[in-house]
Amino acid sequence: MTLPSIAAVQGRKDDNASLESNSHDLKSEDHFEVDDDGVEYPTEEERATLRRVPDTLPWNAYLIAIVELAERFSFYGSNVVFTNFIQKPLPGGSHTGAGGLHGQSGALGRGQRASTGLTTFYQFWCYVTPLLGAYIADTYWGRYKTICVAVGIAFIGHVVLIVAGVPGVIEHESAIGVFAVALANISPLVAEQYKGRKAFVITTTRGERVIVDPVLTVTRIYMYFYLFINIGALVGKISMTYSEKFVGFYLSFTLPTVVFLLCPIVLVAGRNRYTRSPPTGSVLAKAIRLWRFAARDKWSLNPVKTYRNFTAPGFWENAKPSKQSAESKPTWMTFDDQWVDEVQRGVKACGVFCWFPIYWLTYNQLNNNLVSQAAEMSTHGLPNDVLSNLDPITLVILIPLFDILFYPALRRMGINFSALKKITAGFMTGAAAMVWAAVVQHYIYKTNPCGTHAASCEAPNVSPLNVWIQAGAYILIAISEIFASITGLEYAFIKAPKNMRSLVMAIFLFMSAISAALGEAFVSLSGDPLLVWNYGVMGSLLLL
Repeated sequence: MTLPSIAAVQGRKDDNASLESNSHDLKSEDHFEVDDDGVEYPTEEERATLRRVPDTLPWNAYLIAIVELAERFSFYGSNVVFTNFIQKPLPGGSHTGAGGLHGQSGALGRGQRASTGLTTFYQFWCYVTPLLGAYIADTYWGRYKTICVAVGIAFIGHVVLIVAGVPGVIEHESAIGVFAVALANISPLVAEQYKGRKAFVITTTRGERVIVDPVLTVTRIYMYFYLFINIGALVGKISMTYSEKFVGFYLSFTLPTVVFLLCPIVLVAGRNRYTRSPPTGSVLAKAIRLWRFAARDKWSLNPVKTYRNFTAPGFWENAKPSKQSAESKPTWMTFDDQWVDEVQRGVKACGVFCWFPIYWLTYNQLNNNLVSQAAEMSTHGLPNDVLSNLDPITLVILIPLFDILFYPALRRMGINFSALKKITAGFMTGAAAMVWAAVVQHYIYKTNPCGTHAASCEAPNVSPLNVWIQAGAYILIAISEIFASITGLEYAFIKAPKNMRSLVMAIFLFMSAISAALGEAFVSLSGDPLLVWNYGVMGSLLLL
């Protein structure tokens, strides 16, 4: 599960404390330093020799985790049944879309390409809205109010979804219109803030002196937010797939709405405990103006020359206010040289994200084509969309193991498993998942009574292959999320300047929107007899 997360985490230092973006590059005196609160900072020798550990997480983090759990329950609980709702027709004699033990649930009967197209648009819309939310929060409302308004809009979308699934509406063509309106109103909540602190030294109960590293603390924060999110997603997806199969779509849309109501309750109950950031003006507008100013006279008809000009060392330096004369300095340039340096850092962080749209292309197969693939095999009474829960199950099991065993073991062995190495490992694992899916699809075509048009066969005339052979693809995707998705969120936070964290995080999430837009170009491959090519192309692009 990918997470657009709410992380309002209260640190233990004052508001002027800052996170060390790279704990190994900081300078200190040869002797140890102790501040007014009795916090001891490491010497240069200690930085090189002492073991590093993450800090403990404050209670506010767990309070927000409850909000995330409820929101992800509602998001994925609704989302998991979208493919069947769009693709499969209403079962004979059914007024709710329920297929029963041996039947296939459905409603609109628009086919696999329409299903993939609409769910891909939904993913696009979900990850475009964070940019708008970041702009509104920074310029007008602040983060807390923006989140509260977003909760209200999402609730309206949930209610409209229920209307699309009730008997009397689901049986008519008008259900597609109501469903489309709902897709345009449910969007993830996005806000991120973290009060950081410098690395400091403590003595453990075993007498070992260790460095509490803020970078590792951020890693732990995102690991466990991902854990809570996937607990909510797991419960939501399993319960809603069975609700869809045995009761109907109206119930699988109603229960997530009820759970979603926990979000405003927790937000209001804890309103006095959250750190609220007042609006400070749009960083995005200023940053774009600065980039345009820096890029003047750098353009060329030769794209290679343009690239070299844009990546030259003096690109940002020449745009600093101190380099401008009184006559050439624009009226909007009210910031200082340090702010230009911060924008440069933010742009560098965003450069790493340019590769993520290709990764999300493979991840998004989990929400549409792999669900359809399961319906083409022998499910033995299992809902075809329940197998996708192997993804959150794997994440719930492996995230604590990675945090407690795997990553600490690498640190003890002196292996620097950096953020970029983790992301690369995630891309390779995602490509392996697509290879697995392509092989499964090949054997479905070989064993299905309808051959390479397997989707046209309805149960029980499907491939004799057991649906559980899909498991490898879901498990590999989950492992790739730990390496790539969680690390991407961590990287966006650590590398971004303090005044650009919301914007950089929104840009990271926007990569999913770009991926969804690219996915629309591959919709023509999302149907028989081209599905082997579909998975093969996704995996090959990710390896490249």
